Order: sequence, then C-alpha cells, then structure tokens
Amino acid sequence: MFAWIRSLRLSPARRRAVLECSAGLGLVLAVVLTCWMSSFCALADEVRQNTLRLHVQANSDSEADQALKLIVRDAVLAEAGGLFAAAEDEADARRIAEASLPRLQACVERTLQEQGSSLSARVYLTEMYFDTTYYEDFTLPAGVYDALRVELGAHAGKNWFCVLYPGLCLPAAGEAAVYPTEAQQNLVEAPEVEVRFAALEWLERLTGADN
Repeated sequence: MFAWIRSLRLSPARRRAVLECSAGLGLVLAVVLTCWMSSFCALADEVRQNTLRLHVQANSDSEADQALKLIVRDAVLAEAGGLFAAAEDEADARRIAEASLPRLQACVERTLQEQGSSLSARVYLTEMYFDTTYYEDFTLPAGVYDALRVELGAHAGKNWFCVLYPGLCLPAAGEAAVYPTEAQQNLVEAPEVEVRFAALEWLERLTGADN
C-alpha cells in the first residue's frame, strides 16, 4: 500500500501526511484486531483444553477399507458410550481413556476379526493438530487437541474424527454433552464464527502449531 501511495503525484508534504495517516490507521486496525482475536483465541484455547477428540484412520482409500473404518468407528463409539458418561472434565476423560486403552484395543481387534479382516490396529492417546472442523450442529476451532487415535493397518487412508468428551458424538450422551461454560458452548455452536475460525487457523499455521 505504501508503495502505491509513493507512486502518486503528490507534493512531498502531502505524501508524508498520507503515509502517516495510513500508518496510523494500520496501527489502529492492528490494535483492534489484536484485542478482538486475543479474547477469541483465549476462548478457543479453553475449548481445546476441554475436548477429547476421536480420530480413526483407515488403512487406505479403497472402498473396502473406508467402509471398514466406519464399522470400526461405530464399534468404538458404542464401546465408549458408557465410558465417559461419568467424566467430570477433560482431564478425567483422558484418565478414563488411558485406563480403557486395553478394552478399546480389544474392541477394535474384535471388530476387525468379525469383519474377516487381518489388518493390524493400534489404539493410543496422543496430542495432534486438527483443522477447523464443521459438524452439523457445532464447529471446533483449529489447534492441538488431546485425542484417542485408532490406526488401522498402514493408516494411509482418509480419516474420521469427532469428539469423545464432551460426548457430542456419542450415541448415549444426551443433554449432558456440553462444554463446561456457556461461553465455550456458545462458541462451538455459533453460526457466524467461520471468519474468526479461518483467521485462527491461519494464525495457528503461521505460528507452527501443527508442526
């Protein structure tokens, strides 16, 4: 923008005044955006800290492997439905998930066997980056989340992911599947947050949060 201003046929004094005005407006805009995004980023961080994600990755993108991924997903959701019902917060949900890893691993292996599959499987807890995710009734901001990850075979295919805590994707969750505060719940349910989430995702990538 400054280069464009310099190209105008203005007197040195007028050009200097225009440049100073533009710089001032840019500073004001930067301050406004910083204040706007800082409170939003803080709230988005609260959401991330209070969320346990589920991530299921297929062996490959073949039709059979993708169908198998969904069958495994359904089995894990059914198995997990009762596990997290009593979780008091995300930390509690993570402890429950860690203690239940053998049970969930067995569930996945049993499901694969029932489907006649010889694929290996790995179920574990990790921290991983997710892009902004839009679901039918809610949206989750981009960033690093705790996640229960299910890898099938070479885990080189398209994935499926949702939320174990709060139990927004669990069939038996019911009305209890909400975030701890009204502000957090309003954030994920607000229909007008797309632009702010896009800005947040850009900021997360710029700062290397997904590396």
